Formats: sequence, C-alpha cells, structure tokens
Amino acid sequence: MNGNRFGRLFRVTTFGESHGEAMGCTVSGCPAGLELAEEDIQGDLDRRKPGQSMITTSRGEPDAVSIKSGIQDGYTTGTPIGMVIQNKDARSGKYEPFITAPRPSHGDFTYSAKFGTRNWGGGGRSSARETVNWVAAGAIAKKILSIQGVEIKAHVNQIGDVSATDVSFEEMKEHSEENDVRCGDPAVAREMQDLIEEYQEEGDSIGGSIEFEIQGAPRGLGAPRFDSLSARLGRAMMSVPAATAFEFGLGKEAREYSGSERNEDWKFDESEATASKSANNGGPRGGPSDHSSGQGPREDGEQSDPRARGDPVPVGNDHGGIQGGITTGEPITGEVTLHAPTSIPKEQTTVDWETGEKKDVQVIGRHDPVLPPRGVPVIEAMCALTIVDFMFLGGRINPDRMDGRVGEYDTDYHPRSPENE
Repeated sequence: MNGNRFGRLFRVTTFGESHGEAMGCTVSGCPAGLELAEEDIQGDLDRRKPGQSMITTSRGEPDAVSIKSGIQDGYTTGTPIGMVIQNKDARSGKYEPFITAPRPSHGDFTYSAKFGTRNWGGGGRSSARETVNWVAAGAIAKKILSIQGVEIKAHVNQIGDVSATDVSFEEMKEHSEENDVRCGDPAVAREMQDLIEEYQEEGDSIGGSIEFEIQGAPRGLGAPRFDSLSARLGRAMMSVPAATAFEFGLGKEAREYSGSERNEDWKFDESEATASKSANNGGPRGGPSDHSSGQGPREDGEQSDPRARGDPVPVGNDHGGIQGGITTGEPITGEVTLHAPTSIPKEQTTVDWETGEKKDVQVIGRHDPVLPPRGVPVIEAMCALTIVDFMFLGGRINPDRMDGRVGEYDTDYHPRSPENE
C-alpha cells in the first residue's frame, strides 16, 4: 500500500490501524537543534483525542505520545523522529458482521476490492483514527513555524445549516477552545451543539465545515502549476477523512463575482514606508540608510529610494493569500467541508457477498455524531505540514539545523562529555 507519506523535504510517513496495537509516524527532515519534548506534541493530541465531550465518540484513548528516536538531551538531532501512540481501547468484535457485508459509504468494499483483503477492525487503515499521526507530526511543524513567526488557527464555522458569523483570527484564538464544538462564535456554538445533539438522539449524524487562517507566512512560497501552494494545500486537505470540498479565499463564491469585482488593486504598504523613513532619518549615525543614495528628495517631490514608499500589497484579501499559486504575504484563508460520519446506528441496507443475502444493518459502536470539532487540530496540522515543507523548499529555513550556524560543532545543544565535567 502506497500513499502513506506526505511532504517533500519535511516528510511524514505513518503506520497503524484503528484497532491495531499502535499508531505511529516517522518525521524526516526536521533540523537539528529544535528543543522538543513529548509535552510539545501532547497538547494538540489532547485536542483531537476521543471522549472529550458528549458530542464525540466515547472510545477511551489517552493518545499519549512516546518519542522513540531523533532526540538527544531535549533537542532534535536532525535524524528521523519516531513517535508511537498506543491503542488502549480497541474493540473489534462489533465489526465482525461487516467483514463480508460492507458498511454503507465506508471504505470497506473499496479496500477489499483493491487489495483482496483488509484489516476490518474499526475500519483499519481507512479509519480517521489514523489522523492522530498527522497531528503528532503537525505539532513539530507548528513549533518550527512559530519560531519563524507563522501562526495557524482553525475553528468550526458551520454545522448542518447553522453558520457562524465572520470570525476574526483573534476571536478564533480566544473562543474556539471554550466550547465543545470549537466554534469561534460562542453564541452560534450553542446552536450548533443543539443541532448535533438532535441528530445524535435520532441515531444519525451531521456534516459541517472548518475554517482556517495562516498568519505570518512569507510571500513567495509555492511554485506555478502542480507545485502551487493552493494545489499542495488542496491535496493536504482532501486527504482528511470525510473531506468533500476544499476552497481558499472566495472559494466557490468566486463564480458569482465579475473580474472587476474580484480583482484587487495594488497599493504601497504605508506601514513599511513609515518604518523605512524612520530608519533613514534615525540610523546609528544620523545619516542615510544603506538603501538611500544620500542625495535627498528629488525635484519632482518623490523620494529617491522607491522602497521608501513600502512594498506593493493588495487591497483586500479575497485571493486568500495566494495569487498565481504563490503566497502574497497576506493571511492564507480557507475552508474544508466534512461530510456526516458514516457509522450511524440508524438502520441501513447492505449485501453479504459471502452468503448472497441482502441485510438490514445497524452500525453499533462508539462513533462521533459530527467530525469538525475533533477535526480542527487535524486541519491545523495539515496546514502546518504544508507550509513548513514549502519553507524548506524555498530556502527559508536551513534544513540541517535550526540555528543556521553552518559548520559550527560546539553548540549549546551538543552533548557534553561526562569526562570533562
């Protein structure tokens, strides 16, 4: 089975099945010198783990991560980081009726048709439980990005037909972890939870969507066509189990806009212009900066240094931080739609290819009635893994070491010889 690796320079390879002994992943390409502990990863795993509330599965998994390699004295060594998360509460017996009678709209039949066999307990490799690995790897990517000034946040912006109002990045950070739905709009979060509980009581489930924003990503990430940031980000998001749509910026609403409505004019960044002027007038020697010719204002009234006007920036961000497949330096915004969970106790119909019988079945077990609340850290992880990979591909981060001190061997994070103590 291929398709278990993500990323080009910062690469994640995952393993494990839903009801197997353990889940796990290997992260290759993390530079040396990153201070890293299991606690840095556990926080995001706790946000994804089951059993958090009444609107999540009751499966009791602590999802405690154990780092097996790639760390020395609390710092990464530049070698592959191996992580393992044990499965503690697997109960495969409830899935025996579906070994040869595939559950409706699951991967049961397609996996069997492709491989001629499958791990049937809890869906095996097709289970969303596998995303625990993504979140573990994403936590490392997020820590690297935080050092670079990049911040990522997501929240649930719609459940069924209940939608949140426009929520700012700060509101996402302030409110989305205060409620079980993980919505940045507290008033609407209550409505969402009521709707989820209605479907749950009926033995049914409901879909929804997650909105994300990436702040601080530098301009110039991505490449045209097949390696555009939007294409790679789309691949990441459509890999999420139950994802049926990904959009960035205006998304599907762009079809309702004319060119003149959607196009965003360019202007000079006044904040950069102010900073540049301040640097020119207040340098260490009181003279012109290195970027100035020292000739003073031109006769036409314009400043001699064009950069003193600031950099060009778009007016607005309907493009979602990406133009021509390359980042503009504006916040990257997008949305992922997740369909309703397919494992529901409501009666459905299947067929058993072993007996030739048609069967009415109920999928009895511990399943989420809705996916977006636990999907928020998964979306953040895939954003982080995508952006950090582009940061390495674009030469923004030294792939060998976090401190960038090429050739320096006597570092603060190098092991010390006990004989020299």
